[in-house]
Amino acid sequence: MPATILIVDDEKHTREGLMLALEDEYDVYLATDAEEAFRLMESEPFDVILTDLRMTGKSGMKVIEQAMTLSNKPVIIMMTAYGNVETAVEAMKRGAHDFLTKPLNIEKLEIMIQRALRNRSTEEEVKTLKKRLDDKFSLDGIIGNSSALAGVIDKVRLVAPTRTTVLIEGETGTGKELIAQAIHQNSERANKPFVAVHCAALAANLLESELFGHERGAFTGASERRIGRFEAANNGTLFLDEIGEIDASTQVKLLRFLETRSFERLGSVKPVKVDVRLVAATNRNLAELVKSGDFREDLLYRLNVVTLTMPPLRERQDDIPVLLHHFMKTVAEENGVPLLEVDPDVFRALQTYNWPGNIRELRNFAENTVVMKRGGRLSLYDLDSRFLSPEHEALASSPAAPINNPLSVEENEKRLLRNALVQANGNRTQAAKLLGMSRRTLHRKLKQWPDLDVR
Repeated sequence: MPATILIVDDEKHTREGLMLALEDEYDVYLATDAEEAFRLMESEPFDVILTDLRMTGKSGMKVIEQAMTLSNKPVIIMMTAYGNVETAVEAMKRGAHDFLTKPLNIEKLEIMIQRALRNRSTEEEVKTLKKRLDDKFSLDGIIGNSSALAGVIDKVRLVAPTRTTVLIEGETGTGKELIAQAIHQNSERANKPFVAVHCAALAANLLESELFGHERGAFTGASERRIGRFEAANNGTLFLDEIGEIDASTQVKLLRFLETRSFERLGSVKPVKVDVRLVAATNRNLAELVKSGDFREDLLYRLNVVTLTMPPLRERQDDIPVLLHHFMKTVAEENGVPLLEVDPDVFRALQTYNWPGNIRELRNFAENTVVMKRGGRLSLYDLDSRFLSPEHEALASSPAAPINNPLSVEENEKRLLRNALVQANGNRTQAAKLLGMSRRTLHRKLKQWPDLDVR
């Protein structure tokens, strides 16, 4: 669909000449004065407005003012005579994108319009991405209604607008980084950088340079100055994940930053002052690390001004159905496959499972299920044995229908095959033994009914 352009000029030959030059590429509208332009702006959404500065009646400045009140603001290009360049600059301060002097160079105008439309498209993409980011990390977007999670969210609402340092505790996979992002997105720093560093992923000799940067020649291979994550996060938030893994030297520099809000790059004695909000996370007990001498007590005091403890998934059993549905829906949309229906027994079985990998494990389970499951429904028969308590394993192993079910013998045979494969954890040889048949016979039947294979 072509972009729409509104040309506002009280000179007929200018209006019509511009329309002839642009109408092959764009959907062009004409206005003889500002008042007509106002009426058109009320009824049509324009991508570009090309307006003269001096016109009979209201000037082009009024056109700019009116356009700037629109929810979908167009790109404005001002046309002006040579003697009015200063006024055109003033128009740009009020919201005009650019200006051209008369007589107009059509080729230059076309390039200017194309550039303006590209910039506008980029700005719209940024706005869309920003909205998605805000939605994703808004507190309303955090999924779950359990009391354990509600307590964390209440604390996030209180601490997010402040500058306070926050320590997030919790097992691996409980969503600590998600909460750190939520703190950032619900603060006055939301439009500034959020920089995440996973401390456990970096060797001790690299972490200090990664955080604080270095000067040229600070160590072998340091061929140029490099700013660290603290400087990259200036005016924003720095998230240090697995902070219990940092070495003693880095702990000292981190403590100094929390006390002075400044640091020195490696190879320099000149302090660098930054405005950074620090959020840290750990899956280890820092108090125990203090007792063992592996973590500084004074640093711990500086870090845990406010402490949030993320509950493990086994303490959020009521949230499992809604989380699973959310993950399965997301994966289905990403892969262009239908959304599976889930039997109530499946939810009950998953709520009794311990989930050692927490939400991350549940997300992986959802992705595997959506991608690998054939058919439109997830039942107990489809679950790996590790998810089944003895009660649910008995349900999964029993036929779903009585033996005298009027369904075909074929259907009952399929159920027996499935039960045997589940009990054998997908091992065909073992399943064949349970059924009292040869592996070749089992293989032939699975070729006939491929949806039964649970491997």
